[in-house]
Amino acid sequence: MQLELDRCSLNIESTNLAEVSIRLIRAMAFSLAVVLGYHPALAGTKKFGPFSFDEGDPSVIILKGEIDLYSALNFRRALHASQKARLLVLDSIGGAVQMALLIADDVHEKRLSTFIPAGKGCYSACAFIFLAGVDRQVDGELGVHQISSESNDLVSAQLSISDIIDMLARFDTPAEVMTTMFKTPPSQMHVFSSEEIGRYKLNRKGSASASTEPVPSNPTVTLEGAPPSTANSNSDTASEPSGQQRAAANPAPAGLGQSEKLSAIEEFARKPTRIAVYTGLDLFGDDLATKRTIDLAECARSCLEMNGTCKAFTFNANPKIVRGPNCFLKADEGRADGNAVAISGKFLASADPDPTSFSMGTIDPKKALFEDVDLPGGDIGVRPSISNATPLQCRLACIDNDRCVAFTYIKKKRECWMKGAVGTPLFKSGMISGVKTFQTFAPARIIGLD
Repeated sequence: MQLELDRCSLNIESTNLAEVSIRLIRAMAFSLAVVLGYHPALAGTKKFGPFSFDEGDPSVIILKGEIDLYSALNFRRALHASQKARLLVLDSIGGAVQMALLIADDVHEKRLSTFIPAGKGCYSACAFIFLAGVDRQVDGELGVHQISSESNDLVSAQLSISDIIDMLARFDTPAEVMTTMFKTPPSQMHVFSSEEIGRYKLNRKGSASASTEPVPSNPTVTLEGAPPSTANSNSDTASEPSGQQRAAANPAPAGLGQSEKLSAIEEFARKPTRIAVYTGLDLFGDDLATKRTIDLAECARSCLEMNGTCKAFTFNANPKIVRGPNCFLKADEGRADGNAVAISGKFLASADPDPTSFSMGTIDPKKALFEDVDLPGGDIGVRPSISNATPLQCRLACIDNDRCVAFTYIKKKRECWMKGAVGTPLFKSGMISGVKTFQTFAPARIIGLD
């Protein structure tokens, strides 16, 4: 593409761009909340004590909170209301032992799967429920200890321990797990390490169709025009395949026709639950489709409606671009690149932790490229770094080269000169120069889809 600067955009202060981006993100969050709130697939939530399920997906029941004296009855009410339950997601500090054993018995009889998501925990009596799962996986924390009672009735305590041993034996619980449980005082909690989880085979796949591999996490993010993925309306497509070519070469791994092959845990762990939104970040390449949308929220919804094949999107927030696509839907996260007018979103699944900040070198096409400017001297080499190049190729090559701190592109000769030092800028017609800076990117907001 021709990296011609939009001179008007250079007059927009970066603080104003940030304010515009934040307003767009807030509008997207509100719009998604309204639309998803009335989406037939997300019609509402049924609650039964600490148990709940989404009416749009009754196959997943969630336990969140303490297990009290009414929890066993509430779980049966949830099972009756759901009728299609396959998975119980756990996030509980524990509670009443006898109620937890009754719930565990129902989980075992109904052959439900149990899952502890990353960032969540299942402790004390909740562990009995987890161990009852036909398929079970702990990505968060699983903690056990001895039972405790305010009563000094030794006979009653022994009967309770007998019930626990009998129940855990039915679930094929490793002896080491029971030993750890009964050795840990009630005032302490033993949280199983990842090494212990593997050694004691706490994760298991009991379904015939399930894989023995752990649930994979979702797999990262330039913006300079139209397809393959960018924020300006012009594009140099010579070095990038089309979105259709990418889709054909890299088909989505889990389409609608394949979902029945996944276990209940895998289906839940791969389902998008949140969007991490970044300002000033372009996800370059890996386009499934491009389109023009009225706003950021419509772009995000377009990605969400692609049944899991769209993993990320980039929206061109430049109001001066009034024609051509401004929404780029991604099969993967592509290549990360800085661009002041870009807003990108990455869909996160239940098994994915919240993303952390990262830093990288960028040459922002809206803030760090200068038309008719030469940076004399400081060349890396005595010959052009790239001959017969495009401005896009020159910019990206400089970003990827650790020695390069700037570049000058000569339009007439199609030469790219990468610089190891920045000289005194000079006006020179037919040149494009860019200067590398290091930026840190962190989600401006993480928007929940529930």
